[in-house]
Amino acid sequence: MKSNNKKTASSLRQVTLCFLVKEDNVLLAMKKRGFGVGRWNGAGGKPQEGESLERAAFREVEEEIGVKILFTKKVCIFDFIFPKAPEDKNWNQQVHVFLIDNWEGEPVESEEMKPQWFKKTELPFNEMWAGDYLWLPKVLLEGKSIRGKFVFDENQQISEYKVEEVKELV
Repeated sequence: MKSNNKKTASSLRQVTLCFLVKEDNVLLAMKKRGFGVGRWNGAGGKPQEGESLERAAFREVEEEIGVKILFTKKVCIFDFIFPKAPEDKNWNQQVHVFLIDNWEGEPVESEEMKPQWFKKTELPFNEMWAGDYLWLPKVLLEGKSIRGKFVFDENQQISEYKVEEVKELV
């Protein structure tokens, strides 16, 4: 869908989102505080000053669910736009999604996240971000790489979106 929103990728806050995968399962974590509270999602967050996205992914996953990533694979890039959110919230972001199939340690609950394993075919989409059902199965079940844009309304529901499979993420 076309969007009249003037936010460009370069003006969006850069963040990471990571999903641990093991056989037919994926680790989701219930967000306990902050942005996205009450939703199942991957672990992740924003880089610190001078930190690469990949290094931020490693650090955030260790802080939020207690595992040490050994290898990541970037599978998606999404622009999330919240035109109705207050300017001081800075919810507009470009999300870099990574799959992790090689790590050390066992996921543990933190002050921010409560991890739980789910079958890839039985995800709790009604308790996740609106739109996750449009792309996450393609990534987890079909091995696709995805590029997309989601525009959210004042109720954090999708008002516009575009999701496309890509051969390469840049």
